[in-house]
Amino acid sequence: MRILVCLTDNRPEPWITALQEALPGAEIEQWRPGAMAADHAVVWMPPQALLDEQPQLQCVFNIGAGVDALMRLSISPQTRIVRLDDAGMSVQMAEYVCHALLRHFREFDVYEEEACNGRWVYRKPRERSQFPVGIMGLGVLGQRVARAVSQFEFPVLGWSRSPKRLEGVQSFAGESQFHEFLAASRILVNLLPLTDETRGILRRETLLHLRPGGYLIHVGRGAHLVEEDLVPLIDEGHLAGATLDVFREEPLRAGHPFWSHPKIVVTPHASARTLRRETVAQIASKIHALGRGEIPSGTVDRLRGY
Repeated sequence: MRILVCLTDNRPEPWITALQEALPGAEIEQWRPGAMAADHAVVWMPPQALLDEQPQLQCVFNIGAGVDALMRLSISPQTRIVRLDDAGMSVQMAEYVCHALLRHFREFDVYEEEACNGRWVYRKPRERSQFPVGIMGLGVLGQRVARAVSQFEFPVLGWSRSPKRLEGVQSFAGESQFHEFLAASRILVNLLPLTDETRGILRRETLLHLRPGGYLIHVGRGAHLVEEDLVPLIDEGHLAGATLDVFREEPLRAGHPFWSHPKIVVTPHASARTLRRETVAQIASKIHALGRGEIPSGTVDRLRGY
């Protein structure tokens, strides 16, 4: 078995070492132009040149959950695209969303500002029933987030492409129920994959359907949000603010209005980082499944885009 590793903006050596330990019989090397013909490739944002040179690949394993960068490339129809199911990211995502949710709901940002000014001020407690949390995307990450949020006794709603039945979650599905879902939500968490249908889905006309005083927690993909629409909605008072982890262009450029807006929290695409040990174990497991003639979990449906 031959495996190529091509990880843009990541050092390949630790990954090659970890993969070699998990798959001791494999021949593994970093991809360079003219590299050996391989059976599989482990990638993050690879160049088109790799796919052009390696049309015989059985599988391309993406070390992240989002595969939109791969979907923009030309990849042989015979090559499977396989994404991560979890690999330690779902618990990180649940931590991130719950932190952002509770910081807003409990007004810890206000307490922090008052403390910096030396003021001892109480805030009137809010009622959880008035802050229903709507989660867009009920895949592995979305389901983990929904379970975590429900532990804090918020009403939890979920919206997905196809119907999902989750304990403690009021589920909505499809375009016909999208506006109904938004109208029932006050906190909106975006965890959707990026497809042609979801690009720009967070825009003025959709965000206006949220309950007044809505709050956005955006951890999907940068292109979901029409960035120019967000600040006016906050300044007009329809939205109370936002926590943003993903952006149309990354890194977020200097001088972007999100940096300085007092009601927007910016983090550098850090909500759920790939964990090498868990990722390598999962890729090895998927390769073993292929060897048994099975279809590995996380295989991307190219028509759906995820």
